[in-house]
Amino acid sequence: MLTELYIENFAIIDQLRLRFKPGLITFTGETGAGKSIIMDALNTLLGSRADSTFIRSGADIALIEATFQIPQISRKEIHAILESEALLDDSDYLTLGRELRRDSRNVARINGRLSNVSILRQLGEYLVDIHGQSEHLSLLREREHIHMLDRYTNLKEELAAYQATFHQLQKTRQELARLRRSERDAAQRADLLTYQINEINAAALKPGEEKELTEERNRLANAEKLATLGQKALLALDESTPEEPSISDRFGEVVEGLSHLATVDTSQEPLHEQAAAMLEELGDLSRSLRLYTEAIEFNPQRLNQVEERLELISQLKRKYGPDIESILAYGEKAQADLDAITHAGERIETLEKQETELLNRLGQLAAALSRKRHQAAEMLQAAMETELADLRMSGARFKVAFHQQPDPDGIPLPDGERVAFSPNGHERVEFLIETNPGEGFKPLVKVASGGETSRLMLAMKNVLARVDHIPTLVFDEIDQGIGGRVGFIVGHKLWLLTASHQVLCITHLPQLAAFGNQHFRVQKFVDGGRTITQAVEIQGEERLRELAQMLGDITESTLHSAGEILKTAWETTRQA
Repeated sequence: MLTELYIENFAIIDQLRLRFKPGLITFTGETGAGKSIIMDALNTLLGSRADSTFIRSGADIALIEATFQIPQISRKEIHAILESEALLDDSDYLTLGRELRRDSRNVARINGRLSNVSILRQLGEYLVDIHGQSEHLSLLREREHIHMLDRYTNLKEELAAYQATFHQLQKTRQELARLRRSERDAAQRADLLTYQINEINAAALKPGEEKELTEERNRLANAEKLATLGQKALLALDESTPEEPSISDRFGEVVEGLSHLATVDTSQEPLHEQAAAMLEELGDLSRSLRLYTEAIEFNPQRLNQVEERLELISQLKRKYGPDIESILAYGEKAQADLDAITHAGERIETLEKQETELLNRLGQLAAALSRKRHQAAEMLQAAMETELADLRMSGARFKVAFHQQPDPDGIPLPDGERVAFSPNGHERVEFLIETNPGEGFKPLVKVASGGETSRLMLAMKNVLARVDHIPTLVFDEIDQGIGGRVGFIVGHKLWLLTASHQVLCITHLPQLAAFGNQHFRVQKFVDGGRTITQAVEIQGEERLRELAQMLGDITESTLHSAGEILKTAWETTRQA
């Protein structure tokens, strides 16, 4: 349940802190005083869309915070959400906060720690259910009716099983459609893939081959020059003349001289060893260079072969990828695509069988959903008519109508008929009303007046509340279009909800407000040229005068009437 709400710099609210108790909590005040702004702030806190227009003029940040006592019935689910976000603590209370910033992103907080708005929204679904004036319209939208019936029926598990199968069928049908489209140009595609695979396979490419061939082409194309340079180096290393000894001979003299030096001065033996090692390396260099020059080949035929091979690789690169590895990868993918086309018929056959099985399974699940919905519809009809009778619509009758549409591609029902289906089943649900006997059932949107719509919505909320585990219900002017005579009944109905819920209600009816266990008067005033909204809990004489003012000017007559209203509400709740 909601225990405290703090609002700062939100619309015309400067600062407001409200502490709530269990039971029915009513808010009264003149039109435009800011009652609905309080509910807008709560709605914003729970994740609804918000922007800087909500921030009070002259302020940079609007702040909304609320504390909730975690309901026992949904404690496990709430703790799971908090634990997944590392926000869980051992308290029985939960604090939610939201900051609206004019020049930057909004900030969400849970238990004082940063979070995101989507988590606020998830938690809010377990904590508060807000019914604003626009909620009446949902009763007039046929597509909402099936969801209302399902809430009453509690079909969560059955609907989840149906929808899982539905999405599996959709996925199967999408793949089937793709394969059938592919079949139309499969032959042409297969020919192209076969040509590409054969071309790549015939080339017998090897990773790294292009680099090796490029190096070989360079050697073959420059064979004469390479041989000349190699021989020149060899001559300098090994070939001696009387006039000019070779480098090897001269370095041999160096080694011999250092050998004698080390004999005299043994401390220079390392120098001799270093020189000897260098002479040995010169010998290795000479042998390697000799082998290289002997291997140099003047082979124009091989050069042409290498050039042709490199040209082939270049052509394949232009078609299939920037390097040999990419060409080979393309070939592997082409082979996989060809295999898929080759086996497409088998896959289509498998998917068609799977589609039939899923359709049959979906038909069974839809039929089970339908049976439960029809059973619940009878109970909902009776419960709604009881509520409507209490709300002075005793002649009204309520009906849940089911519609289905034949479809040869739809799901099969137990009787063999195939019907269209959706993510919610194979039937459309529509609420019908007969407001006066003998007129026949008609859609709500064509029959109900504004006041009747309000009473229908209140009746529906009362019926659904019996199976609703959300602890706090908020009604923003649900008495719209309802007269004072019905106000007592509406107030009593809302008060009865407090047996299992905390109920917050904004109202203009003193007959309804009198049932409140806690009563807040909302008013606005001007201070220093700024409009400010204030909400104050009222009791005793203050409450009596507030109810009298809701009836008109405060006079002895209206004060007496207000007293009678309070007395009647007290006696009604006492008898309940």
